[in-house]
Amino acid sequence: MGAVDLFSEVGGMPLSEAAARFAAAGVPVFPCVPGEKRPLVARGFHDATADPGQVAAWWSRWPSANIGIPTGAASGVEVVDVDVHATGTGFPAFREAHREGYAAGWAALVRTPSGGLHAYYPAHPDRAQSSWQAARAHVDFRGDGGYIIAPPSKVLRPGGARAPYRLIVTSGDIPVPVDAARLREFLDPRTLIPMGRARTARLERRGADAKVLAGWVAGRGEGERNRGLFWAACRLAESGTPPAATLEALGPAAEHAGLGSREIMATIRSAYRTARTAPRAAEPVADERRVVRGSPGRVIS
Repeated sequence: MGAVDLFSEVGGMPLSEAAARFAAAGVPVFPCVPGEKRPLVARGFHDATADPGQVAAWWSRWPSANIGIPTGAASGVEVVDVDVHATGTGFPAFREAHREGYAAGWAALVRTPSGGLHAYYPAHPDRAQSSWQAARAHVDFRGDGGYIIAPPSKVLRPGGARAPYRLIVTSGDIPVPVDAARLREFLDPRTLIPMGRARTARLERRGADAKVLAGWVAGRGEGERNRGLFWAACRLAESGTPPAATLEALGPAAEHAGLGSREIMATIRSAYRTARTAPRAAEPVADERRVVRGSPGRVIS
């Protein structure tokens, strides 16, 4: 787990030096807005790289940029994100999941600027595990299709001070992957509706499109993130994607763009109501369409 191995080393480094250290160890990174979680590159975590020249160029342009690391197969790490909000905290649910064996085996624990927790695990070697949110439990999972902000990045807190992501402890045991599906069922039990093989195949084919849309949503800035999430959710709704699958695909990306969990769920519900009753929504402007369709994107200055 190259990223976790470096956390104790990069704690006091300038961000540019820490980003270079991650890249040198083969950990893909990308720059995010100083003091924030929003990507500075058009395709967000899809642009992450361990190329030393590209990383040096990014942090030469933005020396105070926060460090984003894609989760899942791209980096070899997955993260259970324990949130702390005004509406509640995920610590009771996480402690119970850990006690019951659903979240044991972490490699490192990182304190987040909000007072929450990132628990790092090795990515599962045999299967991809997609990102999801268990909103009622205030716990998210960052796997394929997601990213995290890594130490020594800092996020602006209310009042103007910047608080760091800080390594608390690394495990003395051999870390083991978390079973994301079992953890999600434990945190957010729900009735699973069986579906036919043809519908399952259609949903699997749409998975790649959902990942592209998630990367695009993650890169939306203030003033366009809600509209961007609404548009992306409409596209998935029109293609027949179930609302829960759309929340799983777009929710983590929208949160990292700066939207709260309540606003995310309300926007997706609104998109599904609109998609059922209205003609196809207008597409974003031309440069945004190019990003969604996978063409080379521009760097956001």
